[in-house]
Amino acid sequence: MSRSGTARRVAVLAGAVTATALFLAYVPAHRGWFDVGVYHGAVSSWLRDGGALYDYVRPGTHYGFTYPPFAALVLSPLALLAWHPAVAASVLVNAGAAALVLHWLLAPVARRAGWRRWYAFGLAGCAFAVLEPVRDTVSFGQVNLVLLALVLADWRALGRVSKPLAGVGIGLAAAIKLTPAVFIGYLLVSRQWRAAAAATGTALGATLLAMAVAPGTSRVFWTEALWDTGRVGDLAYVSNQSLRGVLARIGPDLPATLWLVAVLAVLALWAGRVRRATAVGDRFGGFALTGVLGCLISPVTWVHHLVWLIPALARLADAARCAEPRGRRRALLAAAGASYLILCSSLVWLWWNGAHGIVGFLGANAYVWLALALLAGLPLGDRAGRALGDRTGRALGDRTGLPRGGLAGAQAGQVQQGQPVAVHAQPADHPGRHG
Repeated sequence: MSRSGTARRVAVLAGAVTATALFLAYVPAHRGWFDVGVYHGAVSSWLRDGGALYDYVRPGTHYGFTYPPFAALVLSPLALLAWHPAVAASVLVNAGAAALVLHWLLAPVARRAGWRRWYAFGLAGCAFAVLEPVRDTVSFGQVNLVLLALVLADWRALGRVSKPLAGVGIGLAAAIKLTPAVFIGYLLVSRQWRAAAAATGTALGATLLAMAVAPGTSRVFWTEALWDTGRVGDLAYVSNQSLRGVLARIGPDLPATLWLVAVLAVLALWAGRVRRATAVGDRFGGFALTGVLGCLISPVTWVHHLVWLIPALARLADAARCAEPRGRRRALLAAAGASYLILCSSLVWLWWNGAHGIVGFLGANAYVWLALALLAGLPLGDRAGRALGDRTGRALGDRTGLPRGGLAGAQAGQVQQGQPVAVHAQPADHPGRHG
């Protein structure tokens, strides 16, 4: 690469970093490390002062610890830290998790496209930081990015020829916070029995460990705190971008069966699409769809939980880059760009104090509509889908003479880990809302 080309890239990246820093400093509301304050206060009260974990309430609010006891064990080092070191530790852990997620999602694409790694990662890092769920996760001091990294670690492990640890990341994430257990459902639907057993065993083992260490606290969580929905906030609050949140905003008197019907419909759509992804060897597509599903069916999906949409956004963008013919590529690029802008926009907060009329109904639930669109329309089974991070495909290709993109370039279907692989010729938030 010429010196002028390098200088141009450095200038562009410097401009992007500066613009991102200014945006983060002045545009979005900062969440004041609210959730790390809850974690820090709860585990400190529990371990240092002998208080009951689920009786702790952060001063000035009515919000306390909402996660399983195993999460409190994982977060227990916070009890050793003063407030400012605890905030610094939260930022460092989130930065590390974000770097891992970016590397795992972008490295295969950069390798195939021949991009300069430092330049691609720099620009992608800026784009990543501007996403509302990411910046909220960091400024709340939340754990979402860490859980996403644990789950994506299993996606990578499942792509290896030897995969003894596949499922452990999902199991740990589910033991820390129950929502990632939806990925065990993905492993079952896609018939990855060994990984499903490992994930289930890990989650149960971590839960039993917490019961052994803190039996009374575990009893309170599983019999009382888990079922107290008032602990996590108002279901109708605009930050709750789940199907349950939509129905709560329509009316508090709607029957619970309506939510159950909506959840069952979404589950049926997800199961059909996951089976399709499995049939064409698109493991990453299956993981991305499952992240979207978790956001939709959870009773509470605060905006910062929407980091689970990031794999679907990455999948959509990469599919757009590889799509043929030109018309399809333009349509997918437009969809990817619009999806990204919506998830950066903080659009739903225009209706934080109530939504009225059709425009209000559509706008206040914008992230739910985006999640539904991704679940129904995410491209599956094209070249990008099978090649993105498919470590098994690369290993097989290296040994058999197939293209390094995995099995995507083969001219006939191959069987990969017992599954057929089809080949195509073309391819202002209230700070107390947490959990």
